[in-house]
Amino acid sequence: MRRVDPAEARAAVAGALLAIVPDADVESLGDDTPFRGELDLDSLDFLTFVETVCARTGVRIDEADYPRLTTVASCVAFLSEP
Repeated sequence: MRRVDPAEARAAVAGALLAIVPDADVESLGDDTPFRGELDLDSLDFLTFVETVCARTGVRIDEADYPRLTTVASCVAFLSEP
């Protein structure tokens, strides 16, 4: 399975969030803050987020992985784990 380095993962997550919420202050979003609630993402927004991250990183994300994608830190860890 393809994995990315943490810097690439962080950039992909930030870019995907900004694609959904263009005026979001992603820089001030805490690494451990659950972003769905913080950015008011509904389920369709979250699916768009997942698809965007997949497209930007090439990492396959299955539905079973969704619970691991709650914060920026957890997304980076998931995308870059060996």
